[in-house]
Amino acid sequence: MKIYNTLTAKKEEFIPLSQGKVKMYVCGVTVYDYCHIGHARSAVVFDVINRYLRYKGYDVIFVKNFTDLDDKIINKAKQEGVSWDTVARKYTDEYYKDMDVLRVGKPDLEPKATEHIEDMIEIIKVLIDKGYAYELDGSVYFEVGKFLEYGKLSKRNTEELIAGARIEVDERKKNPMDFALWKRSKEGEPAWDSPWGAGRPGWHIECSAMSIKHLGDEIDIHGGGADLIFPHHENEIAQSESFTGKPFAKYWVHNGFITINREKMSKSLGNFFTVKEILDKFDPEVLRLFLLSTHYRSPIEFSDDQLRETEISLDRYYSTILRVNSFLEECKIDRISGKTQNAFETNVSQVKKRFEEAMDDDFNTALALGHIFEFMREINRFIDSKPSGMKVKELLQRSKEVLSEFGGVLNIFVRTPEEWYRSLISVKKIGLSEKDIDEKIKVRQDARKKRQWDVADRIRKELEEKGVILEDKEVRTDWRVRVGV
Repeated sequence: MKIYNTLTAKKEEFIPLSQGKVKMYVCGVTVYDYCHIGHARSAVVFDVINRYLRYKGYDVIFVKNFTDLDDKIINKAKQEGVSWDTVARKYTDEYYKDMDVLRVGKPDLEPKATEHIEDMIEIIKVLIDKGYAYELDGSVYFEVGKFLEYGKLSKRNTEELIAGARIEVDERKKNPMDFALWKRSKEGEPAWDSPWGAGRPGWHIECSAMSIKHLGDEIDIHGGGADLIFPHHENEIAQSESFTGKPFAKYWVHNGFITINREKMSKSLGNFFTVKEILDKFDPEVLRLFLLSTHYRSPIEFSDDQLRETEISLDRYYSTILRVNSFLEECKIDRISGKTQNAFETNVSQVKKRFEEAMDDDFNTALALGHIFEFMREINRFIDSKPSGMKVKELLQRSKEVLSEFGGVLNIFVRTPEEWYRSLISVKKIGLSEKDIDEKIKVRQDARKKRQWDVADRIRKELEEKGVILEDKEVRTDWRVRVGV
């Protein structure tokens, strides 16, 4: 297995610090607003990385934090006229609602910044004692010039770092890049007692404290969005390694941006979409598949058209499974296929190897999905050849099991075809309930028995106009909802 390491700017063989064990920390959300699609991408990416590491047999401890104390939370509380912790609780709950519908599993531990204030204070005290930090009128700053490797993650020189740093203007600081470890609280702001007076922690120290507390001084993987490389992760490295004297994380993993019209999605540009807004028009599984259809390090161009294409791809999967199920019901054991069957058997045996090779290459979900959809094309070609025999049933059943196994890693393809089409009734807003559709099909079947073809055709047309497509079988009529429109 190889992972791209931001620290070394290259793919490296994945060798954990302890054989068979992986300690992974991922920076979570600041809970001051609803989740947008960028949050969703990071959550889905690291959910899949966690799942695949476990699939490969690693014993994983996955920690992902909540920043529940921050300037943004305080400002939101002022806007809404409520307490800061009310804001934090509200949007933590909303985060869980979004992650649940996107089938993002919970990490092993989800520490909150406010639960680790004492841990942060202890680290800051050590940094002061070691000469890496200094107090300034009730606030404490990390002295960047004392950490000689500063900039090793972001690969920026000092001038670039000064220009890009999110720093509070304070001419008394020793260096403009020095960042706050502890902030003196202003009147009306949340505050905790400390050796330097009432205050609250800076953003960067929170993750160092939570990672060290729950995973120890050194971890295998530290992850987050590419926007966190500087200053957040750069500052984490500086303060953590100054505190412990050890390398903080062996592999730094960052997911790429979401772009809209080739511009990075951001609140400042007003071109961002919340998860809730997207799920008002598309099924959650469509969004999850969309986020996995591009390699996690590459930017994703977001648009409704892209989601519609993804919806068609997902429908292709469920249509294939529906077709396999129907074929297995009707398959006759009267002959054994030869050449076609042997070729398909080879495909069944090789697709798992291709899937794992893709995922072993820096978690390349885009390539892995390509192999999955090519395998589905092979399944359909095999069924088109009208094979029969017990071996055919075994091969198709194995094919379904293989697809289900891949789906378990990516946490997609989790429903039956019938459940997929039922979900589309509300998403597509077709104006009919499942009961309405079933009743119309029953009336149509009765009309067909009585050879009232005009009535049967009229009902089919009515349903088609609503986006419901009928498929007549020997013993029943199946229905599906049209997608991609």
